[in-house]
Amino acid sequence: MADAFSAIPAAVLRNLSDKLYEKRKNAAIEVEGIVKQLTAAGDHDKITAVINLLSHEFAYSAQANHRKGGLIGLAAATVGLSAEAAQHLEQIIPPVINSFSDQDSRVRYYACEALYNIAKVVRGEFIVHFNKIFDALCKLSADSDPNVQSAAHLLDRLVKDIVTESDQFSIEEFIPLLRERMNVLNPYVRQFLVGWITVLDSVPDIDMLGFLPDFLDGLFNMLSDSSLEIRQQADSALSEFLEEIKNSPSVDYGRMAEILVQRASSPDEFTRWTAITWINEFVKLGGDQLVPYYADILGAILPCIADKEEKIRVVARETNDELRAIEADPAEGFDVGAILSIATRQLSSEYEATRIESLHWISALLNRHRSEVLSFLNDIFDTLLKALSDPSDQVVLLVLEVHARIAKDQYNFHQLVVFLVHKFRTDNTLLEKRGALIIRRLCVLLDAERVYRELSTILEGEADLDFASTLVQALNLILLTSSELAELRDLLKLSLAYEHTSSVIQSLTEEDINVKFLVQLDKLIHLLETPIFAYLRLQLLEAGRYIWLLKALYGLLMLLPQQSAAFKILRTRLKTVPSYSYSYSFTNNMSEHESKSDNGIIMINFGSWLQKFQQMQKLHRLHSKSQHTASIPIPSKEVEKPQESSKILPDMNLLSRPPSRLSRKAP
Repeated sequence: MADAFSAIPAAVLRNLSDKLYEKRKNAAIEVEGIVKQLTAAGDHDKITAVINLLSHEFAYSAQANHRKGGLIGLAAATVGLSAEAAQHLEQIIPPVINSFSDQDSRVRYYACEALYNIAKVVRGEFIVHFNKIFDALCKLSADSDPNVQSAAHLLDRLVKDIVTESDQFSIEEFIPLLRERMNVLNPYVRQFLVGWITVLDSVPDIDMLGFLPDFLDGLFNMLSDSSLEIRQQADSALSEFLEEIKNSPSVDYGRMAEILVQRASSPDEFTRWTAITWINEFVKLGGDQLVPYYADILGAILPCIADKEEKIRVVARETNDELRAIEADPAEGFDVGAILSIATRQLSSEYEATRIESLHWISALLNRHRSEVLSFLNDIFDTLLKALSDPSDQVVLLVLEVHARIAKDQYNFHQLVVFLVHKFRTDNTLLEKRGALIIRRLCVLLDAERVYRELSTILEGEADLDFASTLVQALNLILLTSSELAELRDLLKLSLAYEHTSSVIQSLTEEDINVKFLVQLDKLIHLLETPIFAYLRLQLLEAGRYIWLLKALYGLLMLLPQQSAAFKILRTRLKTVPSYSYSYSFTNNMSEHESKSDNGIIMINFGSWLQKFQQMQKLHRLHSKSQHTASIPIPSKEVEKPQESSKILPDMNLLSRPPSRLSRKAP
């Protein structure tokens, strides 16, 4: 230190700490000359002493004017060193950078000025200190003093020029610092960071694209900034990177895909649109790299399909179609379970479009990876059943298609029908509002006869008789009126089971005939007048041949109250039967337990079915009595009127319970 005092006159040192800028400036010029002489003499020990003096006695001083003088003195010393400055930068740079955080704005301003002059002298030699300088500049970019900000911008431009022309810049050492700063919310800092990213990306020898995953999330953060300028700068940088990705043979799609998936659910519209656009390009370009991320990508796409912004919906749909068209194999890392889980979870989305696409995915997975999907059936089946209650008919129809694909084998078919009956039992609204749609569609997808036989078998053992009765009524109405079940109706016509029908009617007791039964009977009479039963009405033209049909119809007539509209309709119809039709003779070569088709004999044990019917009726009567007994109120002194039974019975038509298997060929 003594060498320094001997080298620099006391008057110069006094002026270096003067409050007047001009005196400090003149003193700095003196310092520059002194250092220049020492450099020429090669006396680096004295130069080191001078720099230590300027640092410790001035730049680190507690007095602001001393600090200002120290900064200008260090810059002057660097100028004096000229080409020899590099070997002293380890002493010169730290006190200058330290001054960037000085509480006095003028000191910070002079620190920028000092480093600017130092950088002009040493150029690329100070790259080794780049991270510290960058960190300091990052903070100064948001300085509260506009003069400091202005000085920092000038310094920043110079540093950028130096870095772009340097071959010593280490992007690997810089990226961690950049990544750390990318989450800062200050708009000035954000502009500073985007500026550096753009500049570094423009340097051919710097591979910013390879490190894009490290700061991509930060750029997406900036897309929702309140400043339009920052949003535009971030968007411009992202657009440039996306173009580079399209032309790059090797990109880390996986890490970036994770970021994009998160950003696709951003509350900011512009961020969502940019993220889904990137995902769209990734799906097209990513190939095998993206296979492990398909589930996450799908989880981002499906909600966007129902986005409130049309442009987002359009890109999301296109991406969804692209992704579904890729036939990846589990052996390649394609996680069927994860994809299935995402699609199933999205069935609870509030948006119909998302639920529809989720079902398309489940259906596609069943087509391509049936065994894998069925291994997760326990995890998804309940959700698929709940989806049958969806408010959208289109969703319900797609759910049924999925159920039908699952139910191709007998075990899963049985499980489906069992669960469906359970669902109808526990959710009466589903049966009322969607029962017909569900049954009709399943009959189309899985064969009507198969569906009705399975339902019939399950309902035979149903303990809840009221529910069984209600479901049978619904099934009968569907069977008798739906166009989808026309083939099954044609098959049932072959049985010509009119004698059996008549026997069923004759077996009814007074307990069976209540208000609800009469309501169902009224519906049946009205149905007999519809086009579906035109064939039956035409058979009355051969009453002698179909004598049991006539007897069954008269049996129904006898059960109806004379004052009812149904009685009048049926009586009018029977009056139209021509008298000549009774003279038609027909020799029946079959026993009463056989029915004949055009192609063979169908063996049906009607006696056994009549016994089953009578047993079921007995159970219903006992059930009705138990309910009636349980609901009898405590008698009062007043005489109460007898109450109607609340029992619900199945329709009393020949199709109330399907017979044993009907076939166009003899068994």
